[in-house]
Amino acid sequence: MDLKSEIENVISTYDLDKITIGVLGSHSAEEVGVAAKSIGLKTVVVCQKHREALYTKFNKHLFDYTLVLDKFKDIIHEKNQSKLRKLNTVFIPNRSFSVYVGYDNIEQNFHIPIYGNRRMLRIEDRAESKSQYWLLEKAGLRTPKKFSDPDKIDRLAIVKVQQKHRPLERAFFYVSSREEYDRKAEELTKKDIIDERALNNARIEEYVLGQKFNANFQGWALVNVFGEFDFVGFDDRKQINLHGFLDLPARDQLSIDIPIKNEEIGHYGLTMRESQKPLVYQAAEAFRIACKCHFPPGMIGLFALQGAIGYDSDDPFRKKLAFYIFDVSPRIPGCPCVGPTSPEMRRISIKYSKILHKIGYNEIRTPMDLPLLEIQYASLKRRLEEIVT
Repeated sequence: MDLKSEIENVISTYDLDKITIGVLGSHSAEEVGVAAKSIGLKTVVVCQKHREALYTKFNKHLFDYTLVLDKFKDIIHEKNQSKLRKLNTVFIPNRSFSVYVGYDNIEQNFHIPIYGNRRMLRIEDRAESKSQYWLLEKAGLRTPKKFSDPDKIDRLAIVKVQQKHRPLERAFFYVSSREEYDRKAEELTKKDIIDERALNNARIEEYVLGQKFNANFQGWALVNVFGEFDFVGFDDRKQINLHGFLDLPARDQLSIDIPIKNEEIGHYGLTMRESQKPLVYQAAEAFRIACKCHFPPGMIGLFALQGAIGYDSDDPFRKKLAFYIFDVSPRIPGCPCVGPTSPEMRRISIKYSKILHKIGYNEIRTPMDLPLLEIQYASLKRRLEEIVT
């Protein structure tokens, strides 16, 4: 039996009036807990020993059930999956789920319904042949110019390379020539931050001089009910130790010999001038079409197109703006600030007011409410198999 048939078989055993929302205890688990409880659904959080206090002690009111494992990866063990199935669990993937459980396990061995497209999680691995860069190209979307070789650098560029001792984090450095590339790469290698192997696999791309925007969306599975997608807001990242460095006066920055690390620590919300918003809507539309074509059933759930608005490099007069996409998050983006900092949630509440009324829910408060809305609606209408993989 293939996984699709097996998941459908699992759903056939579920009590759809008693669905439980499952999430790995990391990344965006609090947001999932808040949204699920707000809409009246039960919750289960899967934690790793010594990392569970945030969920089992400080936020235990958000989770009805807790599963504490030696390692996150142990969620694959049949005894643990059996516990989740008995709770009628629909699992919402976050980045930690992909990292700690692994793509192969998720695609082949995790026999729990996942809200969204489990096959698309793999595109975040930039070494994959069909990675996010491949998919963005298929979608015809603007990305920064890529330099296949340091000798070809002819403008300000950013070098993205995996850290030696923290393979899930990347080091970044900025160069304008081959000579500058060699010097900075040597400095980071001597400081044991990167190594030659990682440098050989680094991505070198044009640095876009523009404001960064993570554009966040909800992709719907039940398009005949909700439409194709909804824009839910913008955010940008706060990073260690970059932002602390940037808070210093220029003369102090020049006097400090400390490697800059773009390790994410938080998010802050942004708004965009309305006249330029069509750029991100059009990007999301093209991205959704490509996803459906190359990764059926397509992009389901929250996702983010991370990029910047800058002057179009193809415009010789530098007057036209373009949305350049750096990265894709094909799952919960992890930006709880988005809802309170934009009018999008109120706009979406108005759009779906009739559906909200049918399921006894008053309004959409945060982006995370949207996946829960579709899960609740699909459960009530006995269409759950259409929104999970």
